[in-house]
Amino acid sequence: MCLEEKMLDIGNYNIKNLIYTIRGKQVMLDKDVAMLYHYETKKINQTVKRNIDRFPEKFCFQLNENEVENLRSQIVTSSLEKENYGGRRYLPYAFTEQGIAMLSGLLRNQIAVQVSINIMDAFVEMRRFLSSNSEMFNRLINVEYKLLEHDKKFDEVFNQLQQEENIKQKIFFEGQIYDAYSLIIDIIRKAKQKILIIDNYIDDSVLKMLTKKNKDVEVVVLTSDKSNISKLDIQKFNKEYPILKVAKTDKFHDRFIAIDNKELYHCGASIKDLGKKCFGINIIEDENIIKKIIEI
Repeated sequence: MCLEEKMLDIGNYNIKNLIYTIRGKQVMLDKDVAMLYHYETKKINQTVKRNIDRFPEKFCFQLNENEVENLRSQIVTSSLEKENYGGRRYLPYAFTEQGIAMLSGLLRNQIAVQVSINIMDAFVEMRRFLSSNSEMFNRLINVEYKLLEHDKKFDEVFNQLQQEENIKQKIFFEGQIYDAYSLIIDIIRKAKQKILIIDNYIDDSVLKMLTKKNKDVEVVVLTSDKSNISKLDIQKFNKEYPILKVAKTDKFHDRFIAIDNKELYHCGASIKDLGKKCFGINIIEDENIIKKIIEI
């Protein structure tokens, strides 16, 4: 191919479409640079390696795998797909405007000068386009941030509603030990000030669940003489997760969990036996009942 034909071939490319923004810089990939200069890609990169002191990172850098994947996902038809970088032995290199200017001085073929001029013009035009449309881009970025924030808030609200619905009334069948324990821990984590547990059969497995409580939340346990929890267990717990108070009573048959004196849950099985047999957990919403239970 003669010089005129090569220049015509280059003219058929819209060089601006070969310029990408990576790491906040406008760059061209080694494959595209090689194509424009009518060199093999490996020859371009060999030239860089032989003159590595002339190519600091602000002139030329190698992409990482995440950057390659991001480009591949953003561009439908690109040099990434033509070259199939997934099959290459190395990740592609990117050249900034300064890097291409340095490269053009090292390449010694007839079209290097004209190609470099065309590339420089494309970089200048790209900068002009970005500058003249900066306000529009900023608006788009702000809109995207707002949408992300709305999505995040929606997810939080949805998760909260879903959690509240799950806690409001739940039936567990035999064998659903993990699910039952997870729900009780979710209830425990809701407390900001105080947890009241009424259960005649408390043991150290309940204390293990209470380690998931928020810091400085007071725990009061009302249990019977049948519970299997010792003063030593209580002392050890209080050294790491204060404050736990245990009192004995014979006034209750059923099991209850009160959160911050505002929410009351009725549990159909002892907390230590969750999931061993079919049982239910439901929330009691009558404020008068909550008050009576707490004041007993």
